[in-house]
Amino acid sequence: MTDRAAALLWDAARSADRIAQFLNERACTTLAKYVEDELLHAAVERQFEIIGEALAALRRDHPERASAIPDLATIIAFRNRLIHGYASVDHALVWSVITDHLPGLRASLPRT
Repeated sequence: MTDRAAALLWDAARSADRIAQFLNERACTTLAKYVEDELLHAAVERQFEIIGEALAALRRDHPERASAIPDLATIIAFRNRLIHGYASVDHALVWSVITDHLPGLRASLPRT
């Protein structure tokens, strides 16, 4: 694996871990708590943007390595939705990504 590919995967893994850390630090365990905490959802959305950007670059620069990430296209599309739909982010959708998909993403990203 090249240094660039490793750096992109590290960025994505770090951001995924940060989301879990932010939720834990704020004791956020429900959608209602997530929605009422503006600082938290701003921070979480930013980390998802970083994940999507890093994985988009990985797909562009190292497609063979990117192909090992499950649901890669969906992750990148989610990033695009957050970036371009920033004025109308669906917090319930973000919460479902956190609860239903973040654990699997974290498990699929190598820790280097």
